[in-house]
Amino acid sequence: MRIEPADPTDPSSSRLLDRLSDALETITGDSGRASFDPLDVQGDGASFVLAYDEEGRPLGCGAYRPLAEGVAELKRMFALPGSKGVGAAILACLETRARADGYDQLWLETRRVNERAVRFYEKNGYRRIPNFGKYAGRPEAVCFAKILSEPVSRGG
Repeated sequence: MRIEPADPTDPSSSRLLDRLSDALETITGDSGRASFDPLDVQGDGASFVLAYDEEGRPLGCGAYRPLAEGVAELKRMFALPGSKGVGAAILACLETRARADGYDQLWLETRRVNERAVRFYEKNGYRRIPNFGKYAGRPEAVCFAKILSEPVSRGG
């Protein structure tokens, strides 16, 4: 598997984002499309990545955008069903990229009913925080944050 930056408006990206929106609609009753603008994850301080299998087929995507000083918001995390380990690999890639972009924390929102996503983020070191921004006061939403540690030095 390889993970690399991509244009969120390219056809491969659009197909994955559409699959994510369809899955979210089924799970939560909301596709999440209104909460994502591809322009937000392009340019300085933002990132959009795709994961590919050995044959170059897209397996998943993820992104972050600037939110506040030292904080980026994780957006549009998705891995095709059955693609074991892809989500964790994308998340690790985005955390590394966010650290390199100078972020100290990653924040995100998901729906409480999306229990698989809630478990995924908790398993990967994200902790619940008070709902932020447009999610404040929305009981169906749950927000998470992770403090990004410094990369381990491999000096010698």
